[in-house]
Amino acid sequence: MYSIGIISRWNATCGVSMHAQLICNEFLKMGHRVKVFAPYVQSANRWWHHKIIKKDEDFVIRCYSELDPETKSGGSIEEDEVLSEGLDVLIVESYASLPYDDIERLVRRIEAKTIAVIHEGCRDDIRYTLDAFDAIVVFDERYQREVVYGYEEKTRVIPYPCHPVRRGNRRFAEDVLTFFSFGRQPVEEYHDFLRALDGISSKYDFVYRVVRSNGLLPFTRPWLEQEQKRLSNEEIYEYLHPSDVHLLPKGNTKYTVVSSTLFLCMGSLVPTVVPNTRHFESLPEINGITPAVIYSDVDDLKEKLIRLIEDEDYRKGVLKAAEEYVEENRSDKIAAEFVKLFEDLTQSC
Repeated sequence: MYSIGIISRWNATCGVSMHAQLICNEFLKMGHRVKVFAPYVQSANRWWHHKIIKKDEDFVIRCYSELDPETKSGGSIEEDEVLSEGLDVLIVESYASLPYDDIERLVRRIEAKTIAVIHEGCRDDIRYTLDAFDAIVVFDERYQREVVYGYEEKTRVIPYPCHPVRRGNRRFAEDVLTFFSFGRQPVEEYHDFLRALDGISSKYDFVYRVVRSNGLLPFTRPWLEQEQKRLSNEEIYEYLHPSDVHLLPKGNTKYTVVSSTLFLCMGSLVPTVVPNTRHFESLPEINGITPAVIYSDVDDLKEKLIRLIEDEDYRKGVLKAAEEYVEENRSDKIAAEFVKLFEDLTQSC
């Protein structure tokens, strides 16, 4: 068994925290000892994108402050909190608000094997020397080509973990056809969905349920139902299972990115519809179908929504692809890949 440390956001509404939580929970189930080193509550609550959403577990130590996202100043870590734990392995969930200088100094001092999990979407955002780490983990080959090029020998591709399959018992549109979105995406990222639903509203009776943590959408429709609430992972599934289609808003970006929301939600086996952005470009085709329905523009979105509604075989194909993807990349299998990396690093001493 390993003594594992993880430096990361924790119990927060972001992909960094989600990744750490998914693999940490699996490490604990395997019997490993885990300590999580997280930002101070004051630091974590300062910025909307990583507010704390639940009480910390006993294995969490809050011992660092993040950089200011705008000025990239400030930030520090209590090194002794980490060094005193006698770790075998230290995983750093690497993201743009880490106190990079302090983390690099810690990584060079600690006797544990060190692994950087790259969340940054471009090379310039990584503000420490990757040479300091024993290994680098990326989510897919794009990160190798675009972000951590030059470190091929120490880089390993370990996909972002998926929440395991948890089926609901709803029959499609058994009461009323229900679309669902949640989160904190900017208002403009909902425009495609509203326009497409406007376009099919004369053909179908439906509701579009939107739950946002940062205020309601400034729109009214007879079929639009809104709620302001920050959902826990458990609550997300409680909203997904009474829904028929999950509409996932995302904006365009030039950076190398994945969607933690998709990987969290696919296990519900509710079909997810997403825009054609970089978040989803690495999704594979499984038997000719991607595990999420990807649309290119509003007209394409309308056509694909109609097909999801009317073509049961297509809908089943999407869900079969989603289930296969989740089974291949579920969190326990991803955690096992990390443990294999630990073994490789410790055996190479």
